[in-house]
Amino acid sequence: MRVWIDADACPKAAKELVVKFALKRQFEVVLVAGQPQIKPALALVKLIVVPSGPDAADDYLVEHAVPGELVICSDVPLADRLVKKGVAALDPRGKEFDAQNMGDRLAVRNLFADLREQGQVGGGPAAYSERDKQAFANALDRILTRLARLS
Repeated sequence: MRVWIDADACPKAAKELVVKFALKRQFEVVLVAGQPQIKPALALVKLIVVPSGPDAADDYLVEHAVPGELVICSDVPLADRLVKKGVAALDPRGKEFDAQNMGDRLAVRNLFADLREQGQVGGGPAAYSERDKQAFANALDRILTRLARLS
């Protein structure tokens, strides 16, 4: 099994949790980023820095992740592309992307993007909290267990 991480936007605490799970369950972790990252000195963690450019990391993830694997990302359009390919996708706050919720998630994302462009909404996501970390750990455990049963 392999877990991919869209590393540029993923909170450090979420990346660390994935590595802890990987050590316990013995799976490979691949960090994909558009800029250099600090990588744990572990053989089961790989770092791929893609050439800079719009959506270069996203395109790499869609091209290389396969059904039966998991991608950690907060990018809704990326998650949509992955789910359509049959790849599991989870955001760092513990919400799984799936075929049933993608339409709603894309609509909300597009609405907020429009509101931001019009200056009606500002700011980014809230700080990554202990609650987010726990929700992520629970969802990660559930999805990894499900994927292990399928393989």
